[in-house]
Amino acid sequence: MPLVLPIDPDSIARAAAALRAGELVAFPTETVYGLGGDATNGRAVALIFEAKGRPRFNPLIVHLPDRESAERHAVFSGRAARLADRFWPGALTLVLPKREGSALSPLVSAGLDTVALRVPAHDDARALLRAADRPVAAPSANPSGRLSPTRAEHVARGLDDKVSMILDGGPCAIGLESTVLDLSADRPVILRQGGVPQEAVEEALGEAVAVAGADDTAPRAPGMLSSHYAPNLPVRLNAVETRDGEALLGFGPNSKNATLNLSETGDLVEAAANLFGHLHELDRPPHTAIAVMPVPETGLGRAINDRLRRAAAG
Repeated sequence: MPLVLPIDPDSIARAAAALRAGELVAFPTETVYGLGGDATNGRAVALIFEAKGRPRFNPLIVHLPDRESAERHAVFSGRAARLADRFWPGALTLVLPKREGSALSPLVSAGLDTVALRVPAHDDARALLRAADRPVAAPSANPSGRLSPTRAEHVARGLDDKVSMILDGGPCAIGLESTVLDLSADRPVILRQGGVPQEAVEEALGEAVAVAGADDTAPRAPGMLSSHYAPNLPVRLNAVETRDGEALLGFGPNSKNATLNLSETGDLVEAAANLFGHLHELDRPPHTAIAVMPVPETGLGRAINDRLRRAAAG
C-alpha cells in the first residue's frame, strides 16, 4: 500500500522531494486527485502512463503554481492572457502552443506542438508545486478509463503500490475535472467540458466557442476518448425507474426511490461534487448495474452529462 499522509508542511516537503527524485505522488486539487510526476523528467512521465495503463497518444495536463511559471512553457495569446486573468487559479486548462526551449518532456504532449497547462485553485496543491519547484504532470489518479478519484481512498483503491505517496486533503470541492479549452487555432474549442461552465468561458471571451467530439485515435487533450470515467458495473442513462439489480442514482427532489441522490435540491454544483463519489459507492455488490436519472444539460450539467455518457459507453 502507498504511504498516505495528511497534508501539513512536513508531508508537503516530503512529497516535493519525492517528485524531484522522479517518484509519483498523488495529491488533491479542487477538481479531482492528480497523479503527479516531474513533467521535465521523461522517466517520471513514462511512469505516469505505466501506472495508469494510459495510452501514450493521450496528452497530460501540466500543473503550475502561477501564470508566470506557465508562460515559461507556452506562448500566451491575448485570449489566453484574458482567460488566465479571469479563471486562474481555477478549473480551466488552456491548450497553447508550446514555447521553444521549454524543458517539458515531449511525452507530456504526446508528440504534439501544444501543451495543456493549469494553475489549480487549491492552496495545498500550489504549495506542493512551489516546493517541488518544477512543472508537474498530473492526470487523474486512477486507472485509465475508470472512475476519477475525489478522495484519497479512491486513489489507494485504484492505484495501490503504483504511487509512492498520497497526500490526503479530504474530498475535492468541485469533483469534476477541469474544462479544457484549445486556444492554439483561430477559433477557441472546448476539448473537454469541466469545472468552468461553457457559458462562463464564452462570457469571458465575448464570443461563442466550438465543442469537440470524441477522438479515440489522436486526442489533443485528456477526457476525449469515447469511453472514459467508467465504473466496473454497466451504466444506463435517463432512467426513471430501476430494473432488477440496479442501483438508482437520482437528481432533484423527485428522486424518492433513488439509492443515492446527486442533489436533492437540484443544485448542479452539489451534483458535480458528488458525482464520482456516489458512483464509487454504487459500483459494488449487491448492485449489478447503475441507472442514472436525467440531469439538465446546462451549466455544470454539461460536464456531468459528458462524464455519464462516456461512463455508459464503457
